[in-house]
Amino acid sequence: MEWSDFRDFGLYLVTDQDLCLGRPLTDVVLQAVQAGVQAVQIREKNNNTRDFLALAKVLVKEVQVRHNIPVIINDRVDIALACGAAGVHLGQSDMPVADARRLMGSRRIIGLTAPTMQDLERGIKEEIQYIAVSPVFPTNTKKDTAPAWGIEGMKKARAFMTEKNCSIPLMTIGGINTANAKEILDAGIDSIAVVSAICSAEDIGATVKEFLRAFQK
Repeated sequence: MEWSDFRDFGLYLVTDQDLCLGRPLTDVVLQAVQAGVQAVQIREKNNNTRDFLALAKVLVKEVQVRHNIPVIINDRVDIALACGAAGVHLGQSDMPVADARRLMGSRRIIGLTAPTMQDLERGIKEEIQYIAVSPVFPTNTKKDTAPAWGIEGMKKARAFMTEKNCSIPLMTIGGINTANAKEILDAGIDSIAVVSAICSAEDIGATVKEFLRAFQK
């Protein structure tokens, strides 16, 4: 399978070593993967390039190669290419999608953040594998986020995608936990991206399984 054909992002883990309660990041990620996480984004903004690449190579080997689960690199197209990751996630201030696609080729995943409805309207015209409207709720994990969309915003985003007959998976992130996950999914979201609720969980496996129950109809 080419990674660009991948669509089942489901429960999507975004990493943050600072939130892992002192545990090695690789241990946290592997526990989450073994419990059923369906995609992993490496987002380690405090790492220098060499350390980021070294971490990415380890996780590509342990997660993507061994478990056939996509590893997606936040922001850094160069890191994604160097480590053989399945794809890259781009924000509105990162490399434009068209340039990233030209560098990465047609076989890899590109995900895009859409902080506003205008970004969503523009984003669905790009050659991407998913689009993340965010944040759904206020979050402390990222300080530079746009105003929260809320549940009504999620419904509005889904209605727009339906109106445009757009099949790009719709993701969200921001303040998501096991208590609100089902409400978000019921609003028409395909995939939820989670940082602290998994990285800081005392029992990672049990937390992942609880999240996965929210996906059950």
